[in-house]
Amino acid sequence: MRILGIDPGSRITGFGVIESDGRHSRFLASGCVRTGSDDFPQRLGEIFQGIDQVLAEHRPQQVAVERVFMARNANTAIKLGQARGAAIVAAVRHDLPVFEYTPRAVKQALVGNGGAEKEQVQLMIRVLLGLQGKMGLDESDALAIALCHAHSHSNLQRLQGRA
Repeated sequence: MRILGIDPGSRITGFGVIESDGRHSRFLASGCVRTGSDDFPQRLGEIFQGIDQVLAEHRPQQVAVERVFMARNANTAIKLGQARGAAIVAAVRHDLPVFEYTPRAVKQALVGNGGAEKEQVQLMIRVLLGLQGKMGLDESDALAIALCHAHSHSNLQRLQGRA
């Protein structure tokens, strides 16, 4: 199964594409959609277009997105939710199922500690996918979301007797 993981942000939205059978996962691509406008509605359009392009290029079968956490600043949480919505709409436009995971659940699935630091998550991504070289935290977070979904979805399928 090909999975697109998305780490939404109003300025930088990370994405990661993996191929996984639930036990073995393979890195396909990762990167960031960087918005350039100061106009917030324009940035939402850039996020939508960027994710739409990633979907068209990599043709995932499922999409996993980080769920909004409650930020200290309500305005920041609202903007993050809107950026997330732009990415989700792109996935829905491609008729793809969207799955959501909290940051804590992603960290727990990959590191075994829901309070892990981003650098710990990135290290596990490198180990699990055999990656080397420079990678931004937004990319590694998106790959972590994709891997979390691959493992969670596979476990659910096994529990339901479908795998």
